Amino acid sequence: MAELIIKDKAGKQVGTHTLSDVFAKVHASTTTIHRTVVAEEANKRQGTQKTKTRAEIRGGGRKPYKQKKTGNARQGSTRSPHYAHGAMALALTPRDYDKKVNRRERRAAILAAFNAQAEAGNVHIVDSITFATPKTSDAIALLNSLGLVGARRVLVILPTYDEVAYKSLRNIPYVEVRTAPTSEEGGKAQPFSARDLLVSKNIVVAKDAIAKIEEVWGK
Repeated sequence: MAELIIKDKAGKQVGTHTLSDVFAKVHASTTTIHRTVVAEEANKRQGTQKTKTRAEIRGGGRKPYKQKKTGNARQGSTRSPHYAHGAMALALTPRDYDKKVNRRERRAAILAAFNAQAEAGNVHIVDSITFATPKTSDAIALLNSLGLVGARRVLVILPTYDEVAYKSLRNIPYVEVRTAPTSEEGGKAQPFSARDLLVSKNIVVAKDAIAKIEEVWGK
């Protein structure tokens, strides 16, 4: 079990937190993690791509010239794929890219990824990630107190969507802002994914967000 230090905005230690036993006990194979990440990426795709086939494109109904005695290769339509303004060969059509991953598989992948980051010392708990006004300088000061200014790929996890905190952090190029898992439908909350955990070099979590993560994924 990883024991994590809780710091305040000034970077001073104000307590410790021991991760739930569930994080250490869960086992996820590389195949399970890979399947989860591939599904997460695929499910983001809209699948609205569309190009026209020869049946759908306008024009080209008449044969451009006679079949024989022209010296040219025979052609049946000016809308064949090799013509300018012609149709597309193997035209793309709208499709559903969604992939299904079992809830237990996804849970195992997320817990294993989070536990690996915690054991590597990449998880930083802050007692509160809130700001009075939306100011990027305040967010940079918070990261500076944690020694993360200029760090690569910092994932910030908020307990719930906070517009002031989001606006303060969103302009920092190496920071991604996510929320703890929630059962609320819609809204602006964007819970973190397994991929978010895997690609991040450092993870900054609000203390209340840790409690939510253990409550939802630790069942």
